[in-house]
Amino acid sequence: MRAIHVIAGLRPIDGGPAYSVPRLCESLALAGAEIELMSVSETGASCTRTGQIRERRFAWDYPDIPVLRALRASSDMSRNLRCEARAADVIHNHGMWLLPNVYAGREGARAKRPLVIAPRGMLSPAALSFSAWEKKLFWRLLQARANATAACYHATSDQEVQEIRAFGISAPVAVIPNGIDVEESPKSHQPAKPRTVLTLGRIHPKKGLETLLRAWQRVESSRPEWRLRIVGPSEGGHDVQLKKLAADLGLARMTIEDAVYGVEKARVYREASLFVLSTLNENFGMTVAEALAAGVPVVATKGAPWKGLEEQRCGWWVDGQAESLATALLRATAMPERELLTLGERGRAWMKRDFSWAHVATEMLQLYTWLAAKGERPQFVHLN
Repeated sequence: MRAIHVIAGLRPIDGGPAYSVPRLCESLALAGAEIELMSVSETGASCTRTGQIRERRFAWDYPDIPVLRALRASSDMSRNLRCEARAADVIHNHGMWLLPNVYAGREGARAKRPLVIAPRGMLSPAALSFSAWEKKLFWRLLQARANATAACYHATSDQEVQEIRAFGISAPVAVIPNGIDVEESPKSHQPAKPRTVLTLGRIHPKKGLETLLRAWQRVESSRPEWRLRIVGPSEGGHDVQLKKLAADLGLARMTIEDAVYGVEKARVYREASLFVLSTLNENFGMTVAEALAAGVPVVATKGAPWKGLEEQRCGWWVDGQAESLATALLRATAMPERELLTLGERGRAWMKRDFSWAHVATEMLQLYTWLAAKGERPQFVHLN
């Protein structure tokens, strides 16, 4: 099985797919597939091979022209994808609204190869509300035609299936979640003093951080032993807006910090006693899985598909209003550390059991085999 994966960018600032897409490719390769991963890079063209994976990064056209830069154009990617598509069994596109996502659809149709489209949350109402008219124009001029021949869509949750259908798409949809890496040894908990509520990820209006600050105002006044950390890369100066709101609300035990990666990111998770995701909408919510894998219980809003937090007894799944969020945070922060650790260990066991990358790769290969007309339709593929 040979699959080409296309994604606009793999910078850490590009969010969860910058982790989940390469890990998916690695897992597919370990399962025996031959994988080519294509992306656009500011640092120019490169090609590396690791086992069954060939990763190719293509030059970014017009990087110094703001409007054109935003489309992530790469004539080099377009040419190479045209050459490579016929040799693939499947083309798997990740994301929408950028030119690499158009190239994948166009070349898949030209080569008559099955096209899988993973919107990666970009068809949610919250995502569509940002730059709404630009997306409508992009859809009409480019994206609709590129997506027209899609053999299947890839959703990471049942919630994303509903978003895909609400957008008017009737193609089959496969529900395969992201995987998560879980360390073999239990979490070595190193709680910070004061105890920490952590939220980590892009600092963007979609993440509901203004609501979180309003909820935190209630918590801070009654939980003097706790603090809130907001950690991540800011987009569009949203961190400045949040700092002003925090000052207006009189918050004293709250910090907004730059993004962290790798070992430092793991340390930040270990120091937290509780994780919170206040998002308006997520197709998956990779940071929830990361927190649970690190043994940290989670409070998540219903904008993210994490109903299992309550079913698995490892957190809270609440409405996105400030009052509901504050109530959950007050309940969680009233618990002794040992009880929060118990919740966290349940979450870690859940991640290890149901979200392993090996399991994800097995299901994805079943999907590819069906699309290549070499197997039966998997049960996780929804036809309507």
